[in-house]
Amino acid sequence: MKTFETTAVVGDDRKVTVQLPPDVAPGPHRIVVVLEGPLSEQPHNWTINDWPVHDAALVAPDFTMRREELYGDDER
Repeated sequence: MKTFETTAVVGDDRKVTVQLPPDVAPGPHRIVVVLEGPLSEQPHNWTINDWPVHDAALVAPDFTMRREELYGDDER
């Protein structure tokens, strides 16, 4: 089994033509078509500034996350 991924332009006649590589033998083949939806005109180039910002303050100022604070007397 081979997987090919590409984009295609669907014309007004709703037909798409695919050119397969020469190593694909002629004859019947099972072909799966997945239509994900229209591509946006401009792909977005994400930067670090596009990610949401979350305040990650400590639960309490004196909470140090030491083992003794995280686990009970039986260390569980």
